[in-house]
Amino acid sequence: MAAFRTSDDRRGALELLVSAVPLILLWLLMWRALDIHYGLAVLLSVPAAGFLLRLFLIQHDCGHGAFFTSRRANDWVGRCIGVLTVTPYEYWRRTHALHHAGTGNLDRRGFGDVTTLTVEEFSSLGTWARLRYRLYRSPFTLFVIGPAFVFLLQHRLPIGLMSAGWRPWISTMGTNAALLALSAGLIHAVGFWTFLAIQLPITLIAASVGVWLFYVQHQFEHTYWQSGRTWSFQEAALFGSSHYALPPVLRWFTANIGLHHIHHLCSRIPFYRLPAALAARPELAELNRLGFAESVKSVRLVLWDAQAGRLVSFAEAASAAAASDRNSAKAPAATCTLHPAIALGSTRG
Repeated sequence: MAAFRTSDDRRGALELLVSAVPLILLWLLMWRALDIHYGLAVLLSVPAAGFLLRLFLIQHDCGHGAFFTSRRANDWVGRCIGVLTVTPYEYWRRTHALHHAGTGNLDRRGFGDVTTLTVEEFSSLGTWARLRYRLYRSPFTLFVIGPAFVFLLQHRLPIGLMSAGWRPWISTMGTNAALLALSAGLIHAVGFWTFLAIQLPITLIAASVGVWLFYVQHQFEHTYWQSGRTWSFQEAALFGSSHYALPPVLRWFTANIGLHHIHHLCSRIPFYRLPAALAARPELAELNRLGFAESVKSVRLVLWDAQAGRLVSFAEAASAAAASDRNSAKAPAATCTLHPAIALGSTRG
């Protein structure tokens, strides 16, 4: 994989250009479309969100130091895009690095992942805690409420790194200031409600699709979870990250992030080289391969069953627990028969 880690500055500049310019043009078209019908503006927000998502994935590659050859170029492009994606660059880069370092590790859950409990952990919870987890793992929370909360609210503070020095604070507060300045300029140009009518659907759609992609990349039936010394970085990358097989147009908009197992195996490969890396290792094409139908089915898988080595649904976990209880009830009752040696000894005297 090392052969594909080389960045191409010209290619990077082109990818940045073909992602940013259409977003600007679509934003202006949405502004004009408001004079016709808001429904038309909302329709245009879908491709606009696609280009914003692609910019986020460029920011993602910048955070890995993979997009350009220069670290300075990666950092400044990442910071600027972070204003558009409402995602503080340095703060997100650091939390995302923690995600890469601990993905699939039951002992290191909590950074940049979808909270996943084991069957045993869930069964030990009280009624209200179980209800909270069920609500959290519901599709509406994960893909509607959650993305809006994370990108619009949570990213305004360095949550998780509040006491990790001044850099996370500079990142979040700097992004907030730049975001405020950009928003103020656009509001001055088009008006407050017009700005919200245009920008809000773009941001919310992009955020929801982005969270969906992240979910599918690690939440599938035969994913990988281990703890302690049994956890392996290479195994987590290969077996705990999916190959989300999308149609060509969607692969382009999602910047090949569907090749997530290769990305986790070597995060320094820029997204525009991931297809070549896969072509060089064709045996990886079918590993953890998910189509759209399989990815939708994975939403019901919410608990890690360590014994079965797979994610299961609430219903499957409850069924397995009930079967275990029935088997325990059918087990032979313990007897109080004395050991022969003891029985013999009792007759002496």
